[in-house]
Amino acid sequence: MSKKIAIIGFGAAAIGFIEKIKEHDFDIHVFEKSKDIYSSSISGIRADGKLFVSTEMGGDMYVNPELQKKLVDYYISHTDSNTVEKGHSFTNEKFYRQFYARGFQPITADFYHIGTDQLKDVLYSIFENFKKYKNVHFHFNQEITHVDKSEEQIKLSNGEVFDKVVIAVGRSGHKLVKQIISDYPELVSDNTQVDLGIRYEVPDHVVDELNKEMYEFKIRYKSKTGYMVRTFCNNPSGYVVTENYEDFTTVNGHAKLKDKSKNTNFAILATIKLTEPFNDPIGYGSYIAKMSNLLAGEGKVILQTYSHFKNSKRTKNLYRVLPTLDESKYILGDINLAFPRRIMESIIEFIEVLNEIVPGIADPDNLVYAPEIKFYSNALDNNKYDNLKFIGDCSGATRSIIYATAHGYMMAEEITGKL
Repeated sequence: MSKKIAIIGFGAAAIGFIEKIKEHDFDIHVFEKSKDIYSSSISGIRADGKLFVSTEMGGDMYVNPELQKKLVDYYISHTDSNTVEKGHSFTNEKFYRQFYARGFQPITADFYHIGTDQLKDVLYSIFENFKKYKNVHFHFNQEITHVDKSEEQIKLSNGEVFDKVVIAVGRSGHKLVKQIISDYPELVSDNTQVDLGIRYEVPDHVVDELNKEMYEFKIRYKSKTGYMVRTFCNNPSGYVVTENYEDFTTVNGHAKLKDKSKNTNFAILATIKLTEPFNDPIGYGSYIAKMSNLLAGEGKVILQTYSHFKNSKRTKNLYRVLPTLDESKYILGDINLAFPRRIMESIIEFIEVLNEIVPGIADPDNLVYAPEIKFYSNALDNNKYDNLKFIGDCSGATRSIIYATAHGYMMAEEITGKL
């Protein structure tokens, strides 16, 4: 009799896991809280579809670059015409030296951008392929709220019992993970980190040279405050969007393959590592997000010009740079009322130093949106239990599409290799 495996959540990590295990003798059941494949909020795959090959970013685990490229090719193979935008971050020595000389740590990577407009089709194509396997079963509109673990089996909140359960809910599934941690606190190995910052929007011409050379420029910078500040998710000719969690709203960005704007947006994030007795990074980030939403109004984010952001003044009107975010999603305001000052100082220092290399980055009418938060899920110990595993971003080990997919793939390899 085939062993029964439950996968909770259908995102990048679940895709990697299913792809590797689908031809083995397991009865696989996927539980996804969205009502169907079209409404599924698989944020990492839905928004932008930026894939990369790098050993310097994407997670706190080693993923062989050959496996990374294999998974990039896997996603691209599910597009209609294998059409993607490509870039290489800091393989050009001239740019590397320029940034390094100003104190930045340039991150090398190869980028492959599928585009938000192609992602729905890619996801549907993968889903249709999995459905062809008689041992793979999808259950939509099923939110799992807790699991009860015994020595041999695990019972889900819907009453079904499985030999093994794989949690793959991403960062948006933090409620389930929090409940599991509450029931089994010994799973947590580290929980002290959160990235908090802004989404920055500038005219394309300001960063045109970098966009053409790299598509996405990835840099880190140690500020005078001691915080490490980094860029994340650069979107040439892209769009700013909001991202709705269950009880707060944050800002994000994406780019389409065909439909282009005149602005580039990217995140600037300060990494905050706190020490004991602090043990709730998601709670801390959520609190600041809720404070921002309180000022902006429900479902909205704060928008401010850079000069006002820097000088702690409320923005009341805009000038040359017009936002790509729909005006119903933001309010002109002052981010200083919600963010801790050390974070503000770190971001301002980052922008001012970057302006020495990229003139125009610190122009007064560039746009600052907040809050942009990247949650690092609690780092969980996957060696603690044989029948309960965590893969992808909810495990705390990954924070990108390819690393999450690889984590799922490697976990399936581990499970099948033990038999």
